[in-house]
Amino acid sequence: MEYQKKYEEYLRRTEDRLTLLCDRYLPETSLTARAARYSLFGGGKRVRAILVQAACEMLGGDPEPAADFSAAVEMLHCYSLIHDDLPCMDNDDYRRGRLSCHKAFDEATALLAGDALLTEALEAAANAPFSPQVQAQAVRLLAGGAGLSGMILGQELDLKYEAQSATEAQLLQVHRHKTGALIEAALQMGAAAAGATEEDKAALKTYGYGLGLVFQIVDDVLDVTATQEELGKPIGSDAQQGKTTFVTLYGVQGAMEYARKVNDQACAALQGYGERAEFLLTMAQKLIERKK
Repeated sequence: MEYQKKYEEYLRRTEDRLTLLCDRYLPETSLTARAARYSLFGGGKRVRAILVQAACEMLGGDPEPAADFSAAVEMLHCYSLIHDDLPCMDNDDYRRGRLSCHKAFDEATALLAGDALLTEALEAAANAPFSPQVQAQAVRLLAGGAGLSGMILGQELDLKYEAQSATEAQLLQVHRHKTGALIEAALQMGAAAAGATEEDKAALKTYGYGLGLVFQIVDDVLDVTATQEELGKPIGSDAQQGKTTFVTLYGVQGAMEYARKVNDQACAALQGYGERAEFLLTMAQKLIERKK
């Protein structure tokens, strides 16, 4: 397997499906829809979308119909970014190298655009080309990863620890929910598309938790080591807001050592899949080495 070729295949399928589903659910007939599409098609690594298809294919499923789940995850993730950038949250003016949604449009429109992406993501998952049982599984996974026991709880805790210092255990709790919950949901949606066993789901749960944590640790490091041009968004915002991060706890070198340890543990969960896990194992390594 050539990693880059497979990545581009997953990415192309995701973009094609996003275009199709946006034409269906977010036609450019309103300002809200235009704002939602502005953010959704503004670039990005599409990590969660790709994880859906990669997990599905590793478990012997067809990644083609699973791309509907990829699109749904990406729509929901984009909603979270729009809301995260709002002045009442992180107050960031740039995202993916251009003006964030509330700056390109206005705060009210950005809020509605995020709401639209959230609700249409659930509709896209509910109408994916699978049995009603698999559709229901996917909706539950997506809602659970995004809701009060997932990403929203992580966001709440993240805001809480702007006002007070966090311990390592508290920081792990923040990021298990804020970043890890949706990554894990993406993997489990891919597993649902493939008709996975409980053992498969458990292995992906361990892998997903580690991958999400590593992703956040590297984000923390890049916030102090990269440039705004490299990241496409403001740097140093964590320090300005007084956030506890893995860098404030351990320094840049210590944070990366922690990330490598977590990455090794995550990848160990997939060793039993042999060559079928090659893409996901390589992806984990690429994410820990990323510079943006």
